[in-house]
Amino acid sequence: MLAMTETSSTNKPLLLIVDDDALICDTLSFSLSPLFEVLSSHSRPHCMQLLRQLRRPPELALVDLGLPPLPHRPDEGFALISDLLKIAPEIRIVVLSGQSEDGNARHARTLGAADFVAKPCDPGDLQQILKHALAFRSIDEQRHQNDGRSSLIGESLAIQKLRVQLRQYADLPFAVLIEGESGSGKEIIASGCLHYDTRRRDKPFLALNCAAISPNLVEATLFGYARGAFTGAVASKAGYFEDAADGTLFLDEIGELALELQAKLLRVLENGEYQRVGETQQRVSRARIIAATNRDLRKEVRSGNFRADLYHRLSVCSIVAPPLREMGDDKLLLLEHFRQLYAGQTHLLPFSLSAEAKSLWLAYAFPGNVRELRNIVIRLATRYAEQTVDVGALEGELDLPDEPLFAVASAATAIDEAGDAIISVATERLRQREPFSLDGLLDATERGYIEAALKLAHGNVSQAARLLGIHRTTLYNRMESAAREP
Repeated sequence: MLAMTETSSTNKPLLLIVDDDALICDTLSFSLSPLFEVLSSHSRPHCMQLLRQLRRPPELALVDLGLPPLPHRPDEGFALISDLLKIAPEIRIVVLSGQSEDGNARHARTLGAADFVAKPCDPGDLQQILKHALAFRSIDEQRHQNDGRSSLIGESLAIQKLRVQLRQYADLPFAVLIEGESGSGKEIIASGCLHYDTRRRDKPFLALNCAAISPNLVEATLFGYARGAFTGAVASKAGYFEDAADGTLFLDEIGELALELQAKLLRVLENGEYQRVGETQQRVSRARIIAATNRDLRKEVRSGNFRADLYHRLSVCSIVAPPLREMGDDKLLLLEHFRQLYAGQTHLLPFSLSAEAKSLWLAYAFPGNVRELRNIVIRLATRYAEQTVDVGALEGELDLPDEPLFAVASAATAIDEAGDAIISVATERLRQREPFSLDGLLDATERGYIEAALKLAHGNVSQAARLLGIHRTTLYNRMESAAREP
């Protein structure tokens, strides 16, 4: 059944509270309701179901890490942060949790949380923290409205390569697929570079997040519907394809689209034809399609979750948004951009980094990409206005390993010792000329090592990451990727 949850007509910002303790939800709702319109949820699945029924995404979220079915571990809370940002990329998330170890706080911020507050917290202080998060969200919204059409920031080889691709694809009529990690700026590429910097700049630009809408509403939202097509359809309504007209339709998180809708999207890409729900009349779309995903669609095709013909149609013009770790000194250019932006808007004098802190900034991998960098700059701008941030203060903001990773030399020695045995086994297996997939073998090996490390670490992800010689954030990403595969 098609339905959407109504939200009240109040002009208050919408705040989502996620905590499995009903008393905490009620107390927070009461204390925060003078400033915010409050919704509450008790678990990650319930929260996702609720969000997909809302007519507008929340501006703010207050999230506990310890959620069912594992309330004594932060895993569900970490997963919820990623899910929230997938559905509502502009949401500002504040973590309010009793699991307030420094490692949890740093990792939550790396995933995209704007701030971390330990329980218990004074309601007045919490109000100020939320108002502060909302103020910086408003600055970013204004920036998107005023200079969202500006070019990319950076001079690294990765950005130069991206600019060349964008110039090649900008005015082509074909669909474009943008792939890249979360927080790497895929929507900026779609809107600022593949729409506003092209001949379509004066035409509509519409964006639909395929993960943010209930699956049973996607078709009607994309294609529109006729009066009486379903309960509640009291009048005919155009969909995104129709409203986009000769402009651009950006489909974010395209990997979340159901298979049956993938077939209908393929038809539009092939000949422009579609039908409103409940109609037989053929309509023709002239909109250019730009799709984006942080999933590996090749793996999704192999696992049967994404149509191969749609993937090949989308990937004719394919772009990869580079992760921040590949952008070298661009990290400093982005630091300066956001530092000056927030200093100018908040009237706070900008901070600076000491020489040692600047070296650490350049060496840090920024697993959360530009989103993480921006959030770090926001916190530094408010905590260290007109001050020099030293390396100790900066380390407190970065998701650094608790202990040094395995030495490269030791790892290299171990690989050399095992190399001959691996080559011998591989040679014998390939000689048999039986069906073989290198990707399958590598995936299975990785899953096996991850499961073994987690078992040895008794489920402690930080310890498992150290056993594997990788960063905790990398392990979380690989665990999430493995969970999506059959």
